[in-house]
Amino acid sequence: MSRSPNDTRRPLTLRDVSEASGVSEMTVSRVLRNRGDVSEATREKVLEAARTLGYVPNKIAGALASQRVNLVGVIIPSLSNLVFPEVLSGISAVLEDTGLQPVVGVTDYSPEKEERVLYEMLSWRPSGVIIAGLEHSAGSRAMLENAGVPVVEIMDVDGPGVDAVVGISHRRAGRQMAEAIVAAGYRKIGFLGTKMPEDHRARKRLEGFNEGLAQAGITLTDTEFYSGGSALLKGREMTEAMLARTPDIDFLYYSNDMIGAGGLIYCLEKGLDVPGQLGLAGFNGVELLAGLPRQLATMDACRREIGSKAAEIVAARAANPGPGGEIIELEPVIQRGDTIR
Repeated sequence: MSRSPNDTRRPLTLRDVSEASGVSEMTVSRVLRNRGDVSEATREKVLEAARTLGYVPNKIAGALASQRVNLVGVIIPSLSNLVFPEVLSGISAVLEDTGLQPVVGVTDYSPEKEERVLYEMLSWRPSGVIIAGLEHSAGSRAMLENAGVPVVEIMDVDGPGVDAVVGISHRRAGRQMAEAIVAAGYRKIGFLGTKMPEDHRARKRLEGFNEGLAQAGITLTDTEFYSGGSALLKGREMTEAMLARTPDIDFLYYSNDMIGAGGLIYCLEKGLDVPGQLGLAGFNGVELLAGLPRQLATMDACRREIGSKAAEIVAARAANPGPGGEIIELEPVIQRGDTIR
């Protein structure tokens, strides 16, 4: 079951699962509450129908007349990534005077964990959901489509949304950075970034970056990827490895500012001419950069504004239910700093 973003949403009920599975509502209730004597075949039929529909049991059924709690589920991939605390700040600032309270779940970039976190949050019947990214498992997408509350997918606009979407185009951001680097005269360019296959936004930036280079007849000279560990340390290690392997490289583009900061510190320690001999750029525009010996070139990802806009949508629709489907694309800006000539 799926609905157009323009439909007025209602939560799925036991009757929906009953009709989809072909068994009574009482039997569905027994299966979902793990009560009573139900055959294994029937149990599997009911659970499969519920999963396909995206049905989530209501833990507050009968407890509240409104069948809603004043919670907004906020689901993000990481708290160690400096980007997401700023998103949360934007959300909290807007919801502070609305009577709504954000509650946060972390997925560690795992689709399976996202599905579990979303299931638990929706079981409490929140007043809305704010979730990072557009890519979800089939189970998560079904739950989002049939949650019956405002859903706002944040950070990314490169793809179809379930309901409302607030973010930036990461492909466009990658292309714009490539164009700036090429315009500055750099030609032997390396990319250093995360290995995480589920970091779709970093992947889209790299795709856009390659498109921008291709327009100038340039391909990446070298790449280096990492997973886990301290991002600052990994930035130093990857930079050292790439410069040892490809000493004539003249620009390093990092998928985020943390590894970019580690790379910049390494280059300055080694006495390299930045940005004359070697240019560098990161992504996100985190406040950490202000404390570096030189200002790393980066791109503001509009993260606090993304959080604010998402919370405004949820608060407005919680107060006055409407059709939804809002799409807000914000425009990141290149901050050239001291590392692009």
